[in-house]
Amino acid sequence: MLARLILTDFRNHADLTIAPGPGFVVLTGENGAGKTNVLEAVSLLAPGRGLRRAALGDMARQGGPGGFGVAADLTGDVAIATGTQAAAPERRIVRVQGSAVAATALAEWLTVLWLTPAMDRLFVEPAGERRRFLDRLTLALAPAHAVHSNRYEAAMRARNRLLAEDVPPDREWLSALEAQMAEHGAAIDAARRDTVAALAERLIDQPDGPFARAGLALEGWTSAGETLAADLADSRRRDAAAGRALIGPHRSDLAVTHLGKDQAAGLCSTGEQKALLLGLILAHADLVAERTGAAPVLLLDEVAAHLDPLRRAALFDRLSGKGQVWMTGTEDALFADLQVESFRLQLT
Repeated sequence: MLARLILTDFRNHADLTIAPGPGFVVLTGENGAGKTNVLEAVSLLAPGRGLRRAALGDMARQGGPGGFGVAADLTGDVAIATGTQAAAPERRIVRVQGSAVAATALAEWLTVLWLTPAMDRLFVEPAGERRRFLDRLTLALAPAHAVHSNRYEAAMRARNRLLAEDVPPDREWLSALEAQMAEHGAAIDAARRDTVAALAERLIDQPDGPFARAGLALEGWTSAGETLAADLADSRRRDAAAGRALIGPHRSDLAVTHLGKDQAAGLCSTGEQKALLLGLILAHADLVAERTGAAPVLLLDEVAAHLDPLRRAALFDRLSGKGQVWMTGTEDALFADLQVESFRLQLT
């Protein structure tokens, strides 16, 4: 977990240092005070583009010198940091213990999961949003998932470019790229399926409570052993016409069902979808702690404001003693039911 967080010229924070405790970290303040910006900074200490998926150049403080820095001291005397320089605002720099590393290496040191108001529509959004959500869950259990995903995407982009050329593509080079997609695609699919199966098993065994139980399944494209390379070769003409690859793990979808109602999550009410998502996140956090021996860092943006008092108290009780949990809210009264000791900071 984070023992200290330092923001330099990040979003609206010119210089902010937070030394949170091991449990709840509560950030309050008016809209625009920068609460979500702090959570976004923490999310950048894991692989990926953070909870907003924003361009790096948009994260540097307006009116600042250009570039930004996010650094953290983790328990266990580990220092990690990320940021950009003014001369290259879209080039991400990542360091662990002072040494430059790839962003994917962050998965070895810190697991970060988040829930934001923008995710309330996850079950009715296009499949790509659910794939990204599933990949974050998978990454927490299989750190190598980030490497396989990056290499698969790189090979797929290169193949798409070759197929889009006006001249006949180099067949040997296409075959090599398709072999890479098949290798990493199989690893991606296997890791996703392991995550879905383990999480589904945990959810179905849980008793009914304030947070709805979700049934999970991976739909769409499924791995067919060693046939993906051959299937890609057979679909070159179709893919060239479409301008993209039409088969592969990038075509899978996470199907979520409200078990209590036997109804697809996308057909449930907004409140039910929120409860399903919360239940899923909480179950996954328990699964990560069980498998890795370390609870993930949870970032819950404005979660208390969107829950009734019963579910709010149940959430606080469920999260108590589960690791470091960062929560934001516009007023401290939202956290009145939080009975355990917590670190609190009001931003202005």
